[in-house]
Amino acid sequence: ARRMGRMDTITLTPEQRLDLAQRYVEVWNETDAQQRRARIRALWQPEGVHYVRTLVAQGYEALEQRVESSHDKNVRQNGYRFRLSGEPQQLQDALLMHWDMVQPGSKTLEAYGLVFMKLAPDGRIATDYQFVLPTPGG
Repeated sequence: ARRMGRMDTITLTPEQRLDLAQRYVEVWNETDAQQRRARIRALWQPEGVHYVRTLVAQGYEALEQRVESSHDKNVRQNGYRFRLSGEPQQLQDALLMHWDMVQPGSKTLEAYGLVFMKLAPDGRIATDYQFVLPTPGG
């Protein structure tokens, strides 16, 4: 087994971490299909993998289906918005961020979770694990 050295690890500035986390959250809110597709390609590597509950989406086509399905249910049908919660943190090639889902104008959290992502050397997502957590107070 080869041990990864520093040259294989991407180090993001706090601003770059925040930008990546914001772009990740915004892809789920994107209403335009072509823009959503472009955002997915900018965020994930071509063979990027997304895990949530029992679902696995790998590659752009599957990622597009996953994001579109979530968007259709949560944003288009129910009017929710996803947003970044707190500051993303990086350790080596891993980024951890929290997100929540709300009705615009409401303080009530409809859903809350975290994403653990493994970054590729080019700064895009190689793998992300999305966890939906128990909603505080819910």
